[in-house]
Amino acid sequence: MKKILSFVLFVGIALSAYADDVVFKAQAPNQVIAGRPFQLTYSVNQNGRDLRAPEFTNFDHLAGPYTSTRSSSSFVNGQHTSTFEQTYTFTLMAQRAGTYTIQPASIKVNGKEYQSNGVRIEVLPEDKEPQQSSAQGGQSNTNTPSGQSAGANGDIFVRTIVSKTRVHEQEALALTYKLYFVNVEGLQITNNIKLPEFTGFLKQEIEQTNLQAQLENYNGRNYQTAELYRFVLFPQRSGDIQIEPAHFEFMTQVRVQQRFRSIFDDYFDSYTNVPKGVTAQGITIHVDPLPNGKLAGYSGGVGSFTLTPSISKTDLTVNDAFTIKLTISGEGNMKLIKTPSIDWPEGFEAYDPQVKNNFNISKSGFKGSKTIEYPVIARNAGEYTIPPITFSYFDVNENTYKKLSSPEYTVTVRRGAGETSTSSTQPTMVSYTRKEDIKQLGSDIRYIDTKTPKTGKRNASLVEYGSAEFWLCFLFPLGISVILLIVLRKRIKENADLARVRYKHANKTAQKRLKAARAALKANDKDLFYSAIERAAWLYLSDRLSIPTAELNKDNIASILQQKGISEQLIAEVKNVLSTAEFARYAPSTDHAMEDLYRATTELINNLENQRI
Repeated sequence: MKKILSFVLFVGIALSAYADDVVFKAQAPNQVIAGRPFQLTYSVNQNGRDLRAPEFTNFDHLAGPYTSTRSSSSFVNGQHTSTFEQTYTFTLMAQRAGTYTIQPASIKVNGKEYQSNGVRIEVLPEDKEPQQSSAQGGQSNTNTPSGQSAGANGDIFVRTIVSKTRVHEQEALALTYKLYFVNVEGLQITNNIKLPEFTGFLKQEIEQTNLQAQLENYNGRNYQTAELYRFVLFPQRSGDIQIEPAHFEFMTQVRVQQRFRSIFDDYFDSYTNVPKGVTAQGITIHVDPLPNGKLAGYSGGVGSFTLTPSISKTDLTVNDAFTIKLTISGEGNMKLIKTPSIDWPEGFEAYDPQVKNNFNISKSGFKGSKTIEYPVIARNAGEYTIPPITFSYFDVNENTYKKLSSPEYTVTVRRGAGETSTSSTQPTMVSYTRKEDIKQLGSDIRYIDTKTPKTGKRNASLVEYGSAEFWLCFLFPLGISVILLIVLRKRIKENADLARVRYKHANKTAQKRLKAARAALKANDKDLFYSAIERAAWLYLSDRLSIPTAELNKDNIASILQQKGISEQLIAEVKNVLSTAEFARYAPSTDHAMEDLYRATTELINNLENQRI
């Protein structure tokens, strides 16, 4: 009976696998280095036969295909799920630098032929023989492209890269701090970062969700790279503007040489975290003033723009509302563009324009559109002409001023029902007091009821001038204002003390990092867990003790805590957590050990919070 059930289960799994759509795909690194082997993998989610690989032009076929099969099956809440994957792995090596495409492969599943996707691979040149670079010690490199500078520190350095070094006032330029590293283990960036003030520029940071490392061949050597910060700068004055150097700190893992070795040393190496400071060089930007000859209606715009005007209606009655809309699209310093003005005819009641920004920051500036709506009410009957609305800007592509205009609009305003006409051909003034509330237009304008209010007896609840209630109503807000001023000044003074701010928020910041460690624990990601735990403990101690992480170690932490009157037992717990977190990353561990370390770190932070440090 058990054999029959096993057979039925096997057949069910097989049939469910074949019932799925066939997925046949190819995978390979996006970037490889010439002369170094890499793997190209073809995978199919059903049992395939007769794989036909393409010709590997520009690549040497070193080995393969190696075939492997993987399958799994599970029942959850009465529902059966199964997976199946068959893979073919080739080992290839690129012959020369360039960008190449490996054509699709084919395979047969159930007698039907399927094709994979093609693979595009960028091949970087081989490393040249290392030379003494003039970039060492933070000096400028002669091979550095124009508009870029580099600072080096061993196998780690950060370059200051700008899109251009000569711009006009208000013209956008992109600045990137890019990290390069090779042969470095456990690289992590710390919070000890000092960026320049960017004096003379309007700064806008381009947010990055996560850092993605990529290969890049720089000065004949291949590095792992990552963009640390990206900014778009808009110079606010002409002349040479100096951008100061930026300073970064990284933690690297260095193997500790053991004086006495055992047979286990090859399996359980000991590492320690070592801080390393890196400086990205400053750079000078040459800013040219905008040329003379600005056109009428110049808005301060610098970039490349288009103008799309529209009017809601041109035939209306007295006290009707309408809008003129301008949409400015393009890229440049769109955030700084002034709102164009309209010369309204007499008899029109204009309101403040409504501005809606729909643009995003990019390396060329703000890109998108700015929509301006001008709401207005026609108060007089007649025919009116609204002159063109002009918008001029400086075009950075053609190095000249350009002028954009809306058409000339003709608006006809008719009298409402019940209004008397006059024999004059001039526009008729309408009495506002005879008009009721006008209906709401969209959500921008609510019109005022112009009826004359009814008179009546004075409200007995009004406060009499000079009475006690009058002075109380006067002095009470004044007292509240004085109290708020004192509290705000105290708050500003406290926030100016950065060390005190870090001290006050140390526990809150540590809890966020412990939350990330808890998530890694649940996902059974040991590397991420131990890294998060270690980071949470070190940075918490740095914040509470107001000491940079680069100056912290287990010995001076113990000494400082002793000076502050912390018990030996709690100091021992601090050392135990730091040591366990440091060494557990490189030794086999169990889920139970990870849970114990998480609980010990949490209790340690809670215990330290109860101490007056």
